[in-house]
Amino acid sequence: MPKVLFLTTSHSYSDDRIFYHQAKALRDNGYEVKICSLYAEYKGCIDEIEIESFAILEESIETKMETFRKVCNSFHPECIICSEPLAVVAVKKFVKEHRISCIYDITEWYPSMSMLQKYRFPVTIFQAIKFSLIQLYAGFLSTHFIFGETTKKFPLVYFFGFKKQIIVPYYPDSLYIKESIKQLDPNVIKLCYTGQISKDKGIENFFKAIDRLRQKMPALHIRILIIGSTVQESDELYFSSLLKIYSFDDIEIRKPTRFETFTEAFEDADLCFDLREINFENNHSLPIKLFYFMGAGKPVIYSNLKGIRKHMGELSFGSLVEPHNAEAISNVIINYIRNPELYHSHALNARKEFKEKYNWELIKDSFVDFVKNLLINNHHAAYYH
Repeated sequence: MPKVLFLTTSHSYSDDRIFYHQAKALRDNGYEVKICSLYAEYKGCIDEIEIESFAILEESIETKMETFRKVCNSFHPECIICSEPLAVVAVKKFVKEHRISCIYDITEWYPSMSMLQKYRFPVTIFQAIKFSLIQLYAGFLSTHFIFGETTKKFPLVYFFGFKKQIIVPYYPDSLYIKESIKQLDPNVIKLCYTGQISKDKGIENFFKAIDRLRQKMPALHIRILIIGSTVQESDELYFSSLLKIYSFDDIEIRKPTRFETFTEAFEDADLCFDLREINFENNHSLPIKLFYFMGAGKPVIYSNLKGIRKHMGELSFGSLVEPHNAEAISNVIINYIRNPELYHSHALNARKEFKEKYNWELIKDSFVDFVKNLLINNHHAAYYH
């Protein structure tokens, strides 16, 4: 039984991509799978997948790397899939000595804006250069690449385009999707925001659009659902001030839900939003939640991101907007209210496209085959060596 080890620093061992999709797909195909994360403490077995996780994010780099090395030496994987550069660098000796594959799964920008925001100018520039060089070093050490989206190929594909690679988008497994197509009530509308609550992720843009909507349609009962939480203390203060400024009548704030029940948490919402700021990092990202909204049958209003346009083109189930344009966004909502048949067609389109184009079942085999083929090549190389 081939052994595959997932290593991640900042993702949870129960991360939706790693645990619920990739690890389970390999498990179902007869692989022995283990996940090691440095995000939270847990040791045990979940759904036949071994977990050895540590809460050592605040520890030194050497401590983190040594932890990964120990796990490698005890598990003896034939393939390692890493989510961050640190993991790739940590196992370089093991990979070289045992002639195994090290896949670098790139789903996040590195360095991310959150990594750099704690530094002041001009230190920011030097840190960005340092982190970028680490990213290139990880690319050099890796034997294969998985990219979460086309726009995340930069810069690694330009330096290491000769290495075998595959794009594995963030499509959800239908198992974790609950369809909840609604009929629009012309007198009441429920608008939903999910995820991290911050300026960068667009909470103020969301509130401004709703504020404009209530000014234009004072008789409309607007219900607001927020599923998420703040991360930084500054975000908490910022959010509290927004709640006081806008003073909405009907607003419900729920803590983040378990992955398995995510689509159930917003099943009573009519429209789902993501009005994040259009900066370089956001613009080149393909938001994962978009596919969950689609699967549930929810029309969406999203920031006009290059990552979405490049991957999906024009949306048949919603609108891509300038996130600061509250006037235009409110008009999109009003258009749905006045044209319920348009709303219903978008809800059906969302569900249809999810089933036909954007679900995990359609790409699962290509991911498994990618891992299977490199393991076969490893065995051949070891045989002829």
